[in-house]
Order: sequence, then C-alpha cells, then structure tokens
Amino acid sequence: MRLALVLMGGGARAAYQVGALQALAEIARTVAPARRASPFSVICGTSAGAINATSMASHADDFTRGAARLVDVWSGMRAHHVYRTDWPGVMLAGARWLAAMTVGWAAHQSPRGLFDSTPLAHLLREALSFHRIEQMLEQRMLHALSVTALSYSSGQHLTFYQASEPIHAWRRAQRSARMVALTPEHLLASAAIPYVFPAVRLELDGHHEYFGDGSIRQIAPLSPAIHFGAQRILVLGAAAPRPEVPPAGHENGYPSLAQIGQQVLASVFLDSLGADIERVEHVNRMVRHLPLAVAPESGWRQIEVLAIAPSERIELIAARYLKCLPRTVRGLLGAVGGNRASGASFASYLLFEREFTCELIELGRRDVLAQSEAIARWVKPPEAMG
Repeated sequence: MRLALVLMGGGARAAYQVGALQALAEIARTVAPARRASPFSVICGTSAGAINATSMASHADDFTRGAARLVDVWSGMRAHHVYRTDWPGVMLAGARWLAAMTVGWAAHQSPRGLFDSTPLAHLLREALSFHRIEQMLEQRMLHALSVTALSYSSGQHLTFYQASEPIHAWRRAQRSARMVALTPEHLLASAAIPYVFPAVRLELDGHHEYFGDGSIRQIAPLSPAIHFGAQRILVLGAAAPRPEVPPAGHENGYPSLAQIGQQVLASVFLDSLGADIERVEHVNRMVRHLPLAVAPESGWRQIEVLAIAPSERIELIAARYLKCLPRTVRGLLGAVGGNRASGASFASYLLFEREFTCELIELGRRDVLAQSEAIARWVKPPEAMG
C-alpha cells in the first residue's frame, strides 16, 4: 500500500503543516516503535508546502527527526529569513513598483515583486540537504518527490520530480511533468507568490522560462501522487476550506487592495483541492461498480484520500499578530490595507514571525492528534498489522 503525503501551499500558513507532521511522527512511532523510516514513500509539495516536502523527503530514513528539524526552523522564524525587511530593501522594491507604474511603459520595465526573496534562497541552501534526496531514493526509503510551479512564459503547469525508478512523465492539457535533479531554484519558483515574490528563471528543454507559485492554476493537486502509484493520499492543507471573512465583521466601504488580494490568494491556494478530491471520489464510485474482469483493464483504481485542514480560521489568528511584523513591512502593507484586521488574511501569507508560526504549529499538532485513530490505521506498516 503506497502512501503519499501531499503538502499544499500558503506562505507562512504552511507552519500549520509542521505541527501536523510532528503529530504524524508521534502517531507513526506509536504504531511501529521500531520503525524510523517515513511511512510516506511519495511526497509532493506546492509553494511553501514544496519546501516542507523537500525537507521531509531528505529525512525519509528518520521521520521523527525530519519533523523535529522543521519544527526547529519554523519555531525560530522571522520575516527577514524569507524576504528583505530592511529599509533599503523595502524602499528599493517600492521604488521599482512606483517606477513601473509611472514610466515603466517607456522603459519596458516590470517590477519583480513586492518583496525581495533573496534571504529565502540563502535559507534553502543552508537548511536543506538536497544530496540526501538522491541517497533516500537509492536506498528505496523514498519512491518519489515532486514540486510544482507555473511557467509564466508558456502557461504550462509543471511538476518537477525525482524518483527511485523511471516514471512515465505524463502530459495533460496545460500541465506536464519533468524528471530533474531538484535544486533550491525549483523550490523558490514553486513558492513565488504572484506579485509578492519575484519569478524564478529555470531551464526547461534546453531553454529558459520564468516560473511562479505552483498553486496558480493547479487544477489537479493530487495528480502527481496518483501518477507515482499512491493508493492512499494524506493531504495537509494550510487553510480551512471555508470562505474567509474580515475578523472585524462586514465593512461597507470599497474593499482595500488587501481584501481583494486575500480573495485572489484564497482562490489560488484553496479552490482546486476540494474539486480534485471530488473527482477522485467520483472515480472511486465508478470503479466499485465495474465488473472485476474489467476493472484492471480500465486503468482506474480506488484511491483513498484523507485531507486535514486547520480547524480554526487562520485569518483570525493572524489578526492578533500583525504587530509582530517589522515596521517596514507594516508600512508597506498599510498602503494596501494589509495592516488592518480586514486585511489580516492577506498579511497572513507574509507573517513569517515565530509568534504566529508557533501557534499554527500547535494548531496543526492538535488537529492531527484529534484524528489519531484514523491516521494510525493509515500509517501502520504491513508488518505491524494483524
């Protein structure tokens, strides 16, 4: 029974996944005390979830250690670890946007992003062991790891992956896969939230294209795990699948840019997962009604999906910690209404501050432990059954 772990995107909200992974490690250790390896042979990530996925894949031989490593990193998180928050950095980014909006048409220049994500590039190179991914694949501790990104150049949604054996690279309408040696640049591209962080230049089929957040136009987030042969898929989201509303209640005035932005980001990070799960459940119902002789020939198979999402509204939690953001960031967000309670959802994607991430870590841990019995049946290895 090949078990897959799918980690969705969400910027700073992905701290929730870290607490969930910590609880998963506790449950796995309970059902199989002698087993150190990860119960997940397939790991897929998107956006900030791609960073968490890569870290866990590099520790496929020690699931508990991998989860603890992520907890250490996210518990000490500060915004300046992810993007520049110093006055020169913020003013330079703001100046580029102003120039692009005023005279950019004449100079043929476009702003790269609201924030400079150079610190994140340094963090990825220091905190992640990419060479261990190949080791885990060679030792068969891991079957496949994938991260996704969107090409702004071609409009194609790409899944970049490494695997322990050749896997047929699928191609569907506007989405395809490439087997590559994953690098920090692939993660930067997958986590490049549109307009917030700059696009990343990657080589593709002998030429270069610019890529952004993999959550954009991700119509089938479960697809990579299915192509890698998973029979069970555990999905860790980073936001509750409910409409996000301003914490302070309804406002009658014209919506701020932050309020508009939070709905755009919600559609980027949330909408596709529910629809994809519904498609999987529809196929499951069809497979159950197929004759036994026909089912194997159809190419379809039943796939179990368990999705875990925050039990509390992330935007309400974020509203309590907006003051933890550096003054420079609060000032920049203030220009678009992101430093008020009504813009807390938008700001939450950028709230890489330990006060906020630690609360999300604890929430993720509680939510998974609340389903410990069901999860224990999923992660129990075959030798521990019966």
